[in-house]
Amino acid sequence: MKTKFYLFGLAISFVFLFSACKAKQSYYMQSYEAAKAQEAQQATRPATEFTPVEKAKPTTTENFQREKVTVVGTNSQLKQYSVVIGSFVNKTNAESLRDRMAAQGYNALLAQNEKGMYRVIVATFDDKDRAAAERQVIKNKFAPDFSDAWLLDSGY
Repeated sequence: MKTKFYLFGLAISFVFLFSACKAKQSYYMQSYEAAKAQEAQQATRPATEFTPVEKAKPTTTENFQREKVTVVGTNSQLKQYSVVIGSFVNKTNAESLRDRMAAQGYNALLAQNEKGMYRVIVATFDDKDRAAAERQVIKNKFAPDFSDAWLLDSGY
């Protein structure tokens, strides 16, 4: 007798479960009709004309740092704005990059800041805009190697 009640209860549960989850076609039809109406509304709108957006030109303040440095190993003088392509704690690594750039025809220099970091400088200028333009040339020429080149302001 007990098993009959369990079976009956189980059968009622299944009937209730499957009838409650039964999807009605009208819900699907309503959704379909709403999507079709929205699609038709968008089709009747006039096409908007898109104008291309020009990429902003890099400003001279991006990738810019001000610090006191001293030139290492040469009597060369730094101008106020310099293009830095690498920073190293290890002097040997900095010299290696400097020599590589000298082989490419650059007058590369090493400078050391007050914290002991060696900066590899490939160009130095009195004018910030000219330094920024040269930085961009180097970024483009040696991409992606020196895509993080930055300007050093050593004149304070």
